[in-house]
Amino acid sequence: MKILILGSGGREHALAWKVAQSPRCEALYIAPGNAGTNQVGTNVALDHTDFDALHAFISSESIDLVIVGPEQPLVDGVADFLRSKDVAVIGPGKVGAQLEGSKDFSKAFMKRHGIPTAAYASFTTDQQAEALSYIQQHSLPIVVKASGLAAGKGVLICETHAEAATAVKTMLSGEAFGSAGQTVVIEAYLDGIEISIFVLTDGQNYKLLPSAKDYKRIGEGDTGLNTGGMGAVSPVPFADDSFLAVVEDEIVEPTMKGLIADGIDYQGFIFIGLMVVKGKAYVLEYNVRMGDPETEVVIPRIESDLLDLFEGVVKGKLAEKKLDISPKTCTTVMLVSGGYPQAYEKGKRISGLEDIEDAIVFHAGTRLEKGILVTNGGRVLAISCEGETIEHAIHQCLTKASFVDFEGIYYRTDIGKDLLT
Repeated sequence: MKILILGSGGREHALAWKVAQSPRCEALYIAPGNAGTNQVGTNVALDHTDFDALHAFISSESIDLVIVGPEQPLVDGVADFLRSKDVAVIGPGKVGAQLEGSKDFSKAFMKRHGIPTAAYASFTTDQQAEALSYIQQHSLPIVVKASGLAAGKGVLICETHAEAATAVKTMLSGEAFGSAGQTVVIEAYLDGIEISIFVLTDGQNYKLLPSAKDYKRIGEGDTGLNTGGMGAVSPVPFADDSFLAVVEDEIVEPTMKGLIADGIDYQGFIFIGLMVVKGKAYVLEYNVRMGDPETEVVIPRIESDLLDLFEGVVKGKLAEKKLDISPKTCTTVMLVSGGYPQAYEKGKRISGLEDIEDAIVFHAGTRLEKGILVTNGGRVLAISCEGETIEHAIHQCLTKASFVDFEGIYYRTDIGKDLLT
């Protein structure tokens, strides 16, 4: 099979790394990819928004399967477009992608199908007065969300009514997140521990992939600004068989049945972000692709042929495929540029990777500049290691991370430590 993966981050490198191991992978292309994906496949300079150029490349190279990494092309309808050209795709169509592309859509979906989530109300640009009135009657803290895609920055936890009112005004005016904030979702704050659940589905059947927990804050002890993710752990210790059985019964199966009832033909990944409050799981959000950096700990634990599973998805025969999962723990630590998640510089020379053994280095924001590896993003590298325990795996990650150097390098040293108590 000839495969094309869309995307350029650590998630796409992890997917490419695993797909390349399949004996059925004849050729692998990544668009646009990074310096790491180029080690396992061939990078191609293609713009996700240029559907015609994508199709031209797919036709010229006789691509058998397209795997869509990031959410934006899915929300834009790339899967529908390619399927209309008889191209097999891992990723939902435009309607299914609204589970992530519109928080208003996803909350209504959850309410309609009895899926546990925080109480909420949605407001549009012409309902600012109603939104501000709703806030004043709401207990604190209050969560204010831009309904559309906002690069992971559209969720604000507000400690005062005044802070929430300001958030609503800046979102609905377009000042904060442009068109993504033209509808806001205001919801109750849930105080608990987060966990991510991943589902692979052919639209009728599904496989539950390994659980994971990621760490969003830039600072040690989960302090400071939110980022795209500073590290992750899989599996999550409290997500035992009994916990996952309840999640399947109360959340995963109702989600699948809801998609079918709503006539949404969904083929691909469903990432379900949960908040566990006193043992009960509530859905914070749906994502319509794998997470990043969760992919960097979930994919290494999958022992089955990923390409074989994907073939089961596109042919509607996922139930016939076997999913084998490693019992080991996998952790990842993200090495980021100085200043991230705010302003940072690119083009810093990276050294020390040649000294790393017994770990997987996934490239997130890198490029080759005249043959020299340099930084090309806020999140630069993800170092993933397996171990019998979280302690062992994270010790390995931190040891390997100490070998790497580039100007301004920063990483958290406390990934997974909250799960040890």
